[in-house]
Amino acid sequence: MAKATDLTAHTHDAVLRLSPDRPEGAAARPARPPRIEDVARQAGVSPITVSRALRTPDMVSPKTRDRILQVVEATGYWSNPHASALRSGRSSIVAAFVSNLLSQQYSQAVLACARVVEQHGYQLMVGQTSYSYSRELSAIQSLRSLRPAAVFFTGVIELEENRDLLRELDIPIVESWAYPPDPLDMLVGFSNTDAGRLAASHLVARGYRRLAFMGRSGGRGALRLAGFAERAAELGAEIVETIRVEQVDSVIDGRRAYRTLLEGGRSFDAIFCANDLLGLGTLLEARQQGRRIPDDLALLTFGDNDLAGELSPRLSTISFDSNAMGTRAGEMIVDRLDPRSDGTLASSLCLDLELIPGETT
Repeated sequence: MAKATDLTAHTHDAVLRLSPDRPEGAAARPARPPRIEDVARQAGVSPITVSRALRTPDMVSPKTRDRILQVVEATGYWSNPHASALRSGRSSIVAAFVSNLLSQQYSQAVLACARVVEQHGYQLMVGQTSYSYSRELSAIQSLRSLRPAAVFFTGVIELEENRDLLRELDIPIVESWAYPPDPLDMLVGFSNTDAGRLAASHLVARGYRRLAFMGRSGGRGALRLAGFAERAAELGAEIVETIRVEQVDSVIDGRRAYRTLLEGGRSFDAIFCANDLLGLGTLLEARQQGRRIPDDLALLTFGDNDLAGELSPRLSTISFDSNAMGTRAGEMIVDRLDPRSDGTLASSLCLDLELIPGETT
């Protein structure tokens, strides 16, 4: 694997921060749950004492802890259907929400996170948000009753209303798959902007000047397109076609996107598919239509899917270590939950991108 050599530093992603106005179809926000500060005020103690009483009860006198638990029960703070979670001060569940269960990278990251947290007595519970704000909101609202110990997202939270709801849970949150300057809590990600820039640099260096882009219309797809367009312009290359896809569920979406690209009637000599499923579908569809790759058309994807290395020709791709991402997310969660932690583990990490040469560029 070749490290990205044309990037001297990680570029922050200009992640959207959307207003509190709910997107169409989103569920209404419930009343604000009680915060740890509310419990502390009513119990006449500090928030840290409340936290210790619930997480490490031996550190608080029985009289003080009983008073705190009375307030907890009266206010509904940390209300949990599992009584053992309240008695011990925390749940043993770590929730993980993935954007797409079919993605190999998301699965690898979640499995790596699970391996870490399970070694420390936690269990990972997985849900899917499908790149949907309304599903994301429903998932976050469900956390109020589940009350997990921590949450891991394969993405970053753009909607401010959802960010506020997560803050009110007062539990460790790990975001990923992007590199915003203002993470909600903890972050282990990579720069999508740099991914797009690296793609343009690679294709132009191979002699391709008329480029096409294919990716999701929003979120990380938009960030990769921005970096791709910026670097292509710097190098004097032209992006002649851009296909934005609302939802990516399978290689069928890649096949469909490639056919849409051809309908534009423009001439291009290379495509950057900013999603591995789009890349796989594009390769299969282009071959079926008789295109010789890379003689007639070069193809570069994002995301190191095992199938990409098994196809002929092998796909060239830009990727990162999703196992390292999940492992670090798990380590951040365990470190935050451990009352003995000295806090030396960094709460933000940006992974390096790698260019994996194939035969399609």
